[in-house]
Amino acid sequence: MQVDQTIIKKPLVTERSTSQRTLENKYTFKVARNVSKIQIGKAIERLFNVKVLKVHTMTVKGKKRRMGRYEGIRPDWKKAIVTLKKGDTIKSFEGA
Repeated sequence: MQVDQTIIKKPLVTERSTSQRTLENKYTFKVARNVSKIQIGKAIERLFNVKVLKVHTMTVKGKKRRMGRYEGIRPDWKKAIVTLKKGDTIKSFEGA
């Protein structure tokens, strides 16, 4: 099994994810593309010492970008929205 830091790449802090965090106790992360929902849930539980109830994942398609006359595509990436047990929080998100 992969190490937890390679499964969870970074937290995503946007206006929508902040409102989900405060209202619904849902946290959003950028994760590796080849991991399952079960692996994501276990990694979050080990890293932050919380109880995970649900994990929703989605693949975000890369956008087209230009550099002068050259055109390219940003890579696709995977996003996970994790629902925690009521009362559990992740402290690293609280400052953001």
